[in-house]
Amino acid sequence: MLNRPFFALRGWWLAGVLASGTLLASEQAVAQAAESVDAQQTQAALQEQIDAADEQTREQLEELRRLERETRRLEADNASLAGSLAEEAERQQRLATALDTLEETRAALPVIEQNMAEQLSNWIEGDLPFLRDERLARVERQPGEQGENTIERINGLLEAWRVELDYGREMDSWRGRLRQENREREVDFLRIGRIGFYYLTPDGREGGVWNAESGEWQPLNDEYLREVRSGLRMAEDQRAPDLLTLPLSVSANDQQGEQP
Repeated sequence: MLNRPFFALRGWWLAGVLASGTLLASEQAVAQAAESVDAQQTQAALQEQIDAADEQTREQLEELRRLERETRRLEADNASLAGSLAEEAERQQRLATALDTLEETRAALPVIEQNMAEQLSNWIEGDLPFLRDERLARVERQPGEQGENTIERINGLLEAWRVELDYGREMDSWRGRLRQENREREVDFLRIGRIGFYYLTPDGREGGVWNAESGEWQPLNDEYLREVRSGLRMAEDQRAPDLLTLPLSVSANDQQGEQP
């Protein structure tokens, strides 16, 4: 009878111990769980900070790359601009130099024109007298003002010189009026470059060669008349080119010293 309360007490104590251990274990589990939650929250917050830092770093790196690309482009543009500015500076310098001499050049143009016209007129007057009126008409001064008209006039004189040069390389014929010994008649003219100038009457019975030294026509004999007739047909493409035997209008020395 005395042993039962003892055993009952021991059982009660054991149950209390077990209950206390269970409660303690529960509290520890709750504490561990709380600590785990806090750790997870801390880890998550830390991860968010890391992710935010990574995103910011990536943005900064991308911005750095963009700035590097922009810097390289600006450097290339500056190099190209520097070359363009150097070329423009050189062009401006040339323009300034041209402007400095523009007034002098413009003032000299009328003198240049006059000299060219006088030289060409003197040349035509001293040349064989073929188409003289037509040739002198190219040299006559046209009315106009200074400036652009003067430049156009100089261009016209240069073209007249080119025409005169072409005369020395051509064979030509035409029908025209010949004034000789106070009478005028219609004849056929033949010109061979600038070395021979001839005429032949339509009936072929009379002809002559211009003598530059004496400044007058000299008659041709029958043999030369036939040569002039052949030359006229060649100039009119009525006969194949062939060798002509004719007296010259100028001497070899005149030909060498009087080319335009």
